Amino acid sequence: MELISGNTYWPSTLEQTSDFPPLAEDLNCDVLIIGGGMGGSICSRLLGERQVDTVVIDKRKLVHGSSSANTGLLQYSNDKTLTSFINTFGETNGVLFYRMCKDALDQLEKLSTTLEIDPSFIRRSSLYYASTSEDVQILQEEYKQLTRFGFPVEYWDEQQIAARFPFRKSAALYTHEDAEVNPFLFAQGLLQSASRLGVRLYEHTEAKHFEFNENEVVCYTSGGIIRAKKIIFATGYETQEIKSDRGAVLESSYAIATNPIGDVPLWYEQCLIWETARPYLYIRSTPEGRIIIGGLDEPVLDAHQREIRLLHQQQKLLQTLQEHFPGVPFQIDYAWAAVFGSSHDGLPYIGPHPRFPNCYFLEGYGGNGTVTSMMAAQLLADELTGTHRPEMELYSLNRTTKPSPETTEPMV
Repeated sequence: MELISGNTYWPSTLEQTSDFPPLAEDLNCDVLIIGGGMGGSICSRLLGERQVDTVVIDKRKLVHGSSSANTGLLQYSNDKTLTSFINTFGETNGVLFYRMCKDALDQLEKLSTTLEIDPSFIRRSSLYYASTSEDVQILQEEYKQLTRFGFPVEYWDEQQIAARFPFRKSAALYTHEDAEVNPFLFAQGLLQSASRLGVRLYEHTEAKHFEFNENEVVCYTSGGIIRAKKIIFATGYETQEIKSDRGAVLESSYAIATNPIGDVPLWYEQCLIWETARPYLYIRSTPEGRIIIGGLDEPVLDAHQREIRLLHQQQKLLQTLQEHFPGVPFQIDYAWAAVFGSSHDGLPYIGPHPRFPNCYFLEGYGGNGTVTSMMAAQLLADELTGTHRPEMELYSLNRTTKPSPETTEPMV
């Protein structure tokens, strides 16, 4: 699957990436991680810390799949509101998911401080504004639920927004303790630190075929055979080519990065900005003074169609940015389109699958993929080292994809 079209911004922020060899021998290991993007890099670091004999392979160069197109907004709020999760899964599980996301943000920050590469992890607040006046009631209800369960959030009316931003919106939630990151540098740094902990890394090594035995999985690759007690598939959206999740949806998403605008902040606290519309637009800044805006998700296209479509969508994103911040001389320096995956019920897919013995899947689908990948890596690292995590049942690959709104009983 061709995951990316156009010219992504993040690889330009690292002068030289680490090179790892392709596999050229047969190996044995306790855990084989297939996929060297965000999910695989976090897993490799956590397993390396626990001294688990781990191997990572990727058919591309490491961190050159979807993670290089990730726009690096890290939030505890999700594509679906807490209110919606409570209505779908019940109060216990809805709140559990949001709290696990918030905890994962804290864990990401801790990891960022341990890397030799500075991944520009910066704590930010988020402005989540009503795209139309009809959405104000949705924000009011969400504010009640978030404050009820102790999440750090303010409710702002039109005047409060207009006092801080050069645009007017009917209402917004201003959530605290979110963050931004350079996802490419973050994943690169995690893999480098995992390598120093003894994790073996191989790029340009494709998994071709598997044999599932009682106590091991045999992985036949383009460069050798790997015998592993357990496998973690951290293959992102390409996981749908390995096995299909009924509730998964793949789309095309678009983003641009502007020219550096300067040192003067364009808006209040350089917060993350997004909206209630679906699909939604989002805006963030970078430490270099660029502005990133993305969204315009639409049904997935093949690589050639996506390349053509990008020419139109990048101009639409630029126009939207100029509408939010009139008079600023924005120019497009980078523009890209990428495959983006979400799930019908808004939850990631984490855990085993009955057709793949001794295997686990890590699918951080949705707009908060880095946060849910951190959560998934913690769950899987615990499971693989003897600590059972019953919370993983909430993210089961075999869960009902469209639960009844009347569901109230906890799943865990």
